[in-house]
Amino acid sequence: MPKILLYITAKVIWQFLFWNTDYNENRAHVHVGKRSTEHLCKIWLEPVVELDKQGDLTDAQVREILAIAQEYHEKLLQQWKLFKEGKRIRIITVKKKKN
Repeated sequence: MPKILLYITAKVIWQFLFWNTDYNENRAHVHVGKRSTEHLCKIWLEPVVELDKQGDLTDAQVREILAIAQEYHEKLLQQWKLFKEGKRIRIITVKKKKN
């Protein structure tokens, strides 16, 4: 399960990843959770960023990761394209600084 984006805040590290079985799906999406998350959230990346399954995340957490997915939408789609083409994916790491 390739990780594609690590979004690091003072409170949590969000992991955005693809499942190996996602290779068979045509619609771009990403799974998101924290290290302790058992059931990951699933977010569609096309035609727009939207929630598919909430998983173990709270409503506030879902809002947060939807905003992150929207901010990095183009990069996530690029990663999806590389994944579908069987090419190497590089993990994007973002460290969110306190304001």
